[in-house]
Amino acid sequence: MSPARAIIAILLLAAPVAVGYEADPELREVLRAAANDAPSFTDRFDAEVWLTDMSRRLERQVRDPGERIELLRLVHMEAARVDLPPELILAVIEVESNFDRYAVSVAGALGLMQVMPFWIEEIGRPDDNLLHTDTNLRYGCTILRYYYDKEKGDLRRALGRYNGSLGKRKYPNKVIDKLSTKWFQA
Repeated sequence: MSPARAIIAILLLAAPVAVGYEADPELREVLRAAANDAPSFTDRFDAEVWLTDMSRRLERQVRDPGERIELLRLVHMEAARVDLPPELILAVIEVESNFDRYAVSVAGALGLMQVMPFWIEEIGRPDDNLLHTDTNLRYGCTILRYYYDKEKGDLRRALGRYNGSLGKRKYPNKVIDKLSTKWFQA
């Protein structure tokens, strides 16, 4: 990580919670439980088939084969943990950060899935680093699943909540377009 990005990350992680922020207590508990859970692949053969296919699709954004496979392995694991399609998580990541694990949004969201840093304090895990891929995926997948359940399976509304744009179609449409044109397995 460049020194400039490291400084930005440190400043954002140390920044106080935004004024007017109200945490959802139920989501706080879901995130707390997820941060303490560590599942692994359940079927090695299926995972290898998936990794091979997805690696080819991700090659343009993540050129290093080892880094690409490790990222895909983590995405598969976290998606399976929350019972969401891993292809959906890949579509969200592409729209949110284009697979830049050091991405920082203007709103202060961090990493691949653009997770807001207030969550690490909110759930009592101040040492978690949202720029670490595994941590970022754990939080992001958990948050998306929570919103999916909250919206009773309405993916567009869940994506809108995830992005903070509930009721608007631009973000959900971008994710669903990426999902259907690039990541969906036929």
